[in-house]
Amino acid sequence: DARLASPGQLRRLHELLCFHDAYPDDRRVRGRVRRMLHAFSQRPELRRHRNALAGSGIAGTDTPYRFFWPTAHWIAQHWPGALALDRNDEEAIREILAALPPLLEPAQSEWLIARHPKDLGPVDRLVPQGMTDADFIISLIAAMPGDDFSREAFGDRLDLSYVLRPGPGTPERTTARFDRTEVHFQTAELQGGYPDLRLEARHGPRRVQALRGRDALAAIRLARISMITRERDVAAFQFANTGDVFLVDDGRGLAFAMMGMIPERRATLPATYTALTLKNGVPIGYIQVEVLGRHGALSFNTFEAFRSAEAAQVLARFLAAAHHLFGCTDFSIEPYQLGAGNDEGIDSGAWWFYHRLGFRPHTGQARRIAARELAKRAANARYRSPPRTLRALARWHMFYSLDQQERAQLPRSHHWLAAATDATRHYGQRTPAARRDATVADALARLGRAKPSRLGASQRRMLVRWAPLVLALTAQGRWSAGDRKRLLRLILAKAGPDERGFQQQLLHHTRLRALLDC
Repeated sequence: DARLASPGQLRRLHELLCFHDAYPDDRRVRGRVRRMLHAFSQRPELRRHRNALAGSGIAGTDTPYRFFWPTAHWIAQHWPGALALDRNDEEAIREILAALPPLLEPAQSEWLIARHPKDLGPVDRLVPQGMTDADFIISLIAAMPGDDFSREAFGDRLDLSYVLRPGPGTPERTTARFDRTEVHFQTAELQGGYPDLRLEARHGPRRVQALRGRDALAAIRLARISMITRERDVAAFQFANTGDVFLVDDGRGLAFAMMGMIPERRATLPATYTALTLKNGVPIGYIQVEVLGRHGALSFNTFEAFRSAEAAQVLARFLAAAHHLFGCTDFSIEPYQLGAGNDEGIDSGAWWFYHRLGFRPHTGQARRIAARELAKRAANARYRSPPRTLRALARWHMFYSLDQQERAQLPRSHHWLAAATDATRHYGQRTPAARRDATVADALARLGRAKPSRLGASQRRMLVRWAPLVLALTAQGRWSAGDRKRLLRLILAKAGPDERGFQQQLLHHTRLRALLDC
């Protein structure tokens, strides 16, 4: 019943409540916390400090963000009237005024051009009654000719600034939960410290459950809302595959709502799976793994309120899940995750977080910098690496292998994509379609097959994407008939209902794995 004096106090209370929702002592605490969270948007001081809390994701506050087109379109479809253009972004307004005329009806376009507008005042006269300016612009882009890729390219080129206003059911992180997991009460200390990843990998998750229908849609919806309310955009959640969603239950209230991507948005080589990390149904972070053979490229994020809890243990359990689900034994962390061009990674000391878990860089220069930093810390326990040093360390990948006899390394993906690009230069047909047809025909000839019959649309598109790769790969040595047959089957599996089938076939294709070095 207390009245809090500042926005900072309100935010602090909110984060404590979210933490206790994820780590409740008992049923009584959990019930009290949830009642307070559900009533949080009605607090009088929240209404008073609403503007100061914009961007916090707290229920009852605005979320200003430059949403990518797929997310902006999704918000407009599900919460019409909630999204508005940020009129303080002068650059975005100029982009709108330049791009708008071709999207309008001819008479409207001519009228607008004649006005030589400098602001959105004339555009407001074009917006239908009951529609926001953002919904109007989004509807025009959605009606453009072409496909989803071209509309996305146009929408993202505009790079519009939006404000998501609060309303009934609009995205907020105060009460957004996945209440389909067992509740574990926190009766002991949190699992802090840095676990042994190899020891953890021996024990797989407790249960893996496919999510169907409403449960799959609820998991995807929660993942998107968890990003929206933290001013983030994750492509794997934008293009999640409703037929490839599963809950990895690790016990003790920890679970991963994991999802693959729709076929047309999948990467050509790695299989991408992204998980919303849940603790007693509360989103506490997200993790992505790009799997290629035995290698998994990791992207790991713990939401701010939960970083001092069990972040290392959560990552260890995800690695164990990736090992048991996909067969990963080697893992890498890219420079961006470590802080290269990413201030959040620098502020959180991400490089040392992974170092304490056993990840190491291969580059001699990074090892020398790390050795100097460790010596300074040994001499002074209070020493912390400055941002400049962390940025220097973040220039290179870090690696970890579950097999102590192996040295983890990056697959040769970029090498083969470059070789595939070079292979397409031999085709001089005048149109892109003719060049694609010729490439596919030659790739099928290399595979010893005429054009396969009864292919679905996704399989045909994947065959087109892989055709240059087939030409590059099969140019290396002699391929047996069995290897070529398995390669075609693997390509078609890449367009299947999920990417786990592709990954399993790749693990058994010895020749291809040797070329990809994975």
